[in-house]
Amino acid sequence: MTTALYTAKDFILVSLPENAKPSQNPERDVSTWLETGLISGRSYVSDFPIPDFKIGSLDTLVLQSEELAKIDSQIYSSLQKIVEILNALTDTQASAISINKQSIPEFLTHFQWDSRKFKLEKSVKELIHDLSIESFQLDADVRSTYSNYNNAKSNFAAAERKKTGDLSVRSLHDIVKAEDFILNSEYLTTVLVAVPKTLKQDFEKHYETLAEKVVPGSATVLKQDDEFILYNVHLFKKFQHDFQNACRERKYIPRDFAYSEELIDQLKKEHDTAASQEQSLRVQLIRLAKTAFQDVFVNWLHIKALRVYVESVLRYGLPPFFLTKIIAVPPKQLSACKSELIEQFSYLAGNAFSKDKRGKINRNDTSLHEYASLVDTEYEPFVLYSIQLPQ
Repeated sequence: MTTALYTAKDFILVSLPENAKPSQNPERDVSTWLETGLISGRSYVSDFPIPDFKIGSLDTLVLQSEELAKIDSQIYSSLQKIVEILNALTDTQASAISINKQSIPEFLTHFQWDSRKFKLEKSVKELIHDLSIESFQLDADVRSTYSNYNNAKSNFAAAERKKTGDLSVRSLHDIVKAEDFILNSEYLTTVLVAVPKTLKQDFEKHYETLAEKVVPGSATVLKQDDEFILYNVHLFKKFQHDFQNACRERKYIPRDFAYSEELIDQLKKEHDTAASQEQSLRVQLIRLAKTAFQDVFVNWLHIKALRVYVESVLRYGLPPFFLTKIIAVPPKQLSACKSELIEQFSYLAGNAFSKDKRGKINRNDTSLHEYASLVDTEYEPFVLYSIQLPQ
């Protein structure tokens, strides 16, 4: 059903020997049964063509099967991280991103091995290396840019706090003027103090006595907000630290601010620079994440194709005659779909171990003895991999 293709969040990759038959419908062709019989024909089934690859020894294939499983998981984790970043920065769902000008479901069900990029004259080992190196480099690039963006975002947030915070913390470059300060004096200086409004009278009564040589009547209100009043006070430089320490003891907040035209210009630019840097890195990160998602997803599906091929050769032997299909599973039907497949093809597992009625290896099989803990109970009787689309 075409509907299943565009509503599916889960896909199943399945590989069966070409001579396999559904056990309960042995007269039916496998492809026909998958299309019309599996969960009553509600899934969407398509060919998943896999070319022949250059393979080595059986021992090598076993090692490559293990390596492919690990890389498969790592690349999927990379995809999830990229999707997490995109979801945080945009309203666009990763599932809406096109791949090779196709929707993701269309790309999955029209998969073709990219032999121009991943040349078939290379061995399976070389292909695994090329796919994994490219994917991990893209992952590293995205994570590095994401880290840079987060730093820029933090800097911008700090600049915003300086601009919009209360008078005890905000930047003062757009508040004070040169005439608020005693400049170029050998003996006198100016101190800025943010005083809680509740302590206004206390400050005005006592500021002249907080240190020696405070200029009487010099406190002037420069700015007020909901919580604080900003004063400037003139005094002798020699007693500046005494005055500031005394302010702290009385819960006034001295502001470290040495007036200069250069500093004012610098602080004015700080917010704009931080905003520009944050926006620039945001745009760069979104563009990189979208591109990386496309490329990593393509590589991930190529890794899946290699896994299917390697595992099929290990399961069914040589020459490689097996049928590979991809199934778009309707929502909430993954378990039912797997159960039906296992029910129909459980006989392919042979009689090496005892199995339950679903074809799963029975870990309680007494013949396993000390090896029981090593048996993978999720081992399927044929090659089957789930593909869950990153959300």
